[in-house]
Amino acid sequence: MPGLVINILDLLTALLQASIVVVSIAKGYSRRYLTINLYLAASTIVLFSRYYILSQHGLLSAEYIYFYYYSDALLTIGLYFTLMGLYATVFAEMKAAQYLRVFTILLLIGTAAFTCAVVHQSGPRMITRYVVEMSQNLYFVGVVLTYVLWGAILKLRETRTRVIQLVLSLGVYFSAFAGNYALRNLYPQMHVVWEFVPPVLGCLLPLSWARAFWSVSEEARLAPSRLMAVPR
Repeated sequence: MPGLVINILDLLTALLQASIVVVSIAKGYSRRYLTINLYLAASTIVLFSRYYILSQHGLLSAEYIYFYYYSDALLTIGLYFTLMGLYATVFAEMKAAQYLRVFTILLLIGTAAFTCAVVHQSGPRMITRYVVEMSQNLYFVGVVLTYVLWGAILKLRETRTRVIQLVLSLGVYFSAFAGNYALRNLYPQMHVVWEFVPPVLGCLLPLSWARAFWSVSEEARLAPSRLMAVPR
């Protein structure tokens, strides 16, 4: 039964993600939100690939375990670049794209180096441990960067409704995932509960993004008074 529930959530997630990409292409948003569409397309392919490998080799097979963790790490990196794409959108008028690219790469390299130092003494399974730790560390970095971006949105008085919804959804997602990792390490005996968290969160993020793309027009703006007042 737990496996069936997770498979249903994964299927819903894949359908939501694919529909967002289709709507973005149909409405001409694919270039404007390129990193989001690339991430959603890659995540959809990964979900179907995981199901195929699971059906062919089984849940406890080495093929499925390795594919799951390595694909998860790649998707986490993709989500990190998605966040940087939102940074570029918010700071577009300041022409800071070049500086953001340099900052993105340097921070990613720094996170990778820090993770390598942490797992250096892990023994023969160092690569597998590195992949898992890298994903966890990027989620914690994502939490910090998302709330820094939210602070910038308030400071710059960004009013584009869709951009605000995309950023807030990503902030909640990063925070929930980081919290899940922390609680998993503190209470490993509750592994039955923790295994449901990733598929649930994985479904909620594209659901919130779907609402932003389907029901919010590109021209929609929030009144400045609805955002927190920030002194200039």
